[in-house]
Amino acid sequence: MKKEYRHIFEPFTVRRMTLKNRIMMTPMGTNYGEQSGEMSFLHINYYEQRAKGGTGLIMVENASVDSPEGSNGTTQLRIDHDNYIPRLFKLTETIHKHGTCIGIQLNHAGASAQSARTNMQPVSASDIPSKEGGEIPRPLEKDEIMRIVKKYGEAAKRAQTAGFDCVEIHAGHSYLLSQFLSPLTNKRTDEFGGSAENRARFARLVMEEVRRQVGPFFPIFLRISADEFLEGGNTLDDCLDYLQYIQEEADVIDVSCGLNGSIQYQIDSNHFPDGWRSYMAKAVKERYNKPCVTMGNIRDPHVAEDILARGDADLIGIGRGLIADPEWVNKVEFGDVCDIRKCISCNIGCAGNRIGINRPIRCTINPAVAEGEDYKKHQITKPCNVVVVGGGTAGMEAACTAAEVGCTTFLIEKKPYLGGLAAEISKIPDKKRLSDFPNYMIHRTNKLRNLFSFTNMEADVNFIKNLKPNLIVNATGSSPLLPPITGLHENLGREGSKVYSILDMIEHVNNNDYPEDMTGKKVVVIGGGAVGLDVVEYFAPRGADVSIVEMMPVIGNGIDPVSKVDINTLMKKYNVKQMPNTALKEVRPDNFLVEVNGEQKELPFDYGFVCLGMKAEHPVLQQIREAFEDDDSIEIVNIGDSVRARRIIDGTEEGRNILNTLSKRGYL
Repeated sequence: MKKEYRHIFEPFTVRRMTLKNRIMMTPMGTNYGEQSGEMSFLHINYYEQRAKGGTGLIMVENASVDSPEGSNGTTQLRIDHDNYIPRLFKLTETIHKHGTCIGIQLNHAGASAQSARTNMQPVSASDIPSKEGGEIPRPLEKDEIMRIVKKYGEAAKRAQTAGFDCVEIHAGHSYLLSQFLSPLTNKRTDEFGGSAENRARFARLVMEEVRRQVGPFFPIFLRISADEFLEGGNTLDDCLDYLQYIQEEADVIDVSCGLNGSIQYQIDSNHFPDGWRSYMAKAVKERYNKPCVTMGNIRDPHVAEDILARGDADLIGIGRGLIADPEWVNKVEFGDVCDIRKCISCNIGCAGNRIGINRPIRCTINPAVAEGEDYKKHQITKPCNVVVVGGGTAGMEAACTAAEVGCTTFLIEKKPYLGGLAAEISKIPDKKRLSDFPNYMIHRTNKLRNLFSFTNMEADVNFIKNLKPNLIVNATGSSPLLPPITGLHENLGREGSKVYSILDMIEHVNNNDYPEDMTGKKVVVIGGGAVGLDVVEYFAPRGADVSIVEMMPVIGNGIDPVSKVDINTLMKKYNVKQMPNTALKEVRPDNFLVEVNGEQKELPFDYGFVCLGMKAEHPVLQQIREAFEDDDSIEIVNIGDSVRARRIIDGTEEGRNILNTLSKRGYL
């Protein structure tokens, strides 16, 4: 154990469960389950990777205690019948082999269920949707409440039978118990509504029934939304009040926050600092003298250690960080923290896939979420030289993957540094967490002795020929899209003009050219995608009068649900003028001419930004293809944004897919 992390690796005992360290994998939906609600073997492999990685406690994602009525998601786990026990037992048996403890979260979705998936009207405390625009639920009758209480107890007993070390009762995040606890969704006038004691009655009955079923020696965790971060919702003080009625049977309180309408706090946006929520756990712990879990963008082990050393919490919850790197704990204990593939909180492959478009989870920076590092077991069977042109994240992933399976690899980058567009975007203050990924990739690149990097060098065909390549990977990325709009090319970035691209803005940010107080300054952003919203996110809090123009009907189309709620909240707070269905017609030095509803109008600005997306750049690809077209032994592949401007997740996946090319060509 490293002395600097002694609190992280101090064992923790609650009732008859002892954890080997203080890191808990928090419960996160995956969409890995079988259609029947049974745990899949993909699931088991996914959790085993995190157990192998040294995690002290894995809390399995929420399992339904009453399906279909209480179901959350299309392939959610179920624990409402005994037939689910055998596969769950296989999971616990597998996890225990690695010295890791395992629990499972028990849940009823309430109004967060969807009739399109359940064929039933959702139920709740009252007839109030769990989110804006959600389905109107049916208020539960008292006998139905008591039936669900029993369901929780029976589910907990099944978990105990299946070999779990503990269970967690989910009373937060806009699920059923949370809907009773929150004054936003509970308008009842009976004994389950009104006062804090009444609103907490359902949760108290559940906790008591679970204890009755599992006995005195089995740990029960309670997850709460300590602050709902919505006007009229429970504050931290309100939570501390209602906890007096439900905390008695809780051995550990898992202190989360946020509801569906404030999901950017529940699934932390990338601009929140490491460990920002720990004050909530501290408050709960001080009031009730019970062990608490805290979480919240905790990527840096020093932050985790400090939280534990201060006594703010007893366990550190890491969720997306363990999707990104299953080996987080082992790397902290035995390795170099620079080797940690830190989650960048982009919420694209996890929340974006599962919540946004109902897919199984993936990860922007980890192209093998369930498989881990198993690919390294496959080494080349004959010499292979790989040349990668372009040192962005896609190119570095391809180069590192090739080198890790034994190829002699050459990486060529025309800029003086590696990292590509990700390194540039991370210079925006609220995007600084993004820099963790290119920094990790650069560190990984530097460690590989069979990977040779050339920076500040143009990819010359003759130079590539001298490297005697067997495989050439083009990963030259993208550049801002600048269509032939009148005045755009004449004014963009020119002296005397106030028109800029995102790359111009980043340069000015880096040079500290923008004042902190921009009150009275007009900023107009053309383009309502992710890039344009980055500009809004920078200028709006500085007091600027910001407008954003988008040709399509929706601003922020395609961005993940967490970022969407976050940016919409920001735009509302700072009165950003949103102009969808508006087309840019002409660019002038100090105003944009746009067309909306068939009428043209001028939008004057002090700073005008054209953010119409990115386009593929592949300046040497054709030359490379022509130079090697007569040699069938050389494979040439194009990956990442140089195929089509997309997201980092696509380039990372394609970089790892170099293994398929090596296999096809007989090198593996």
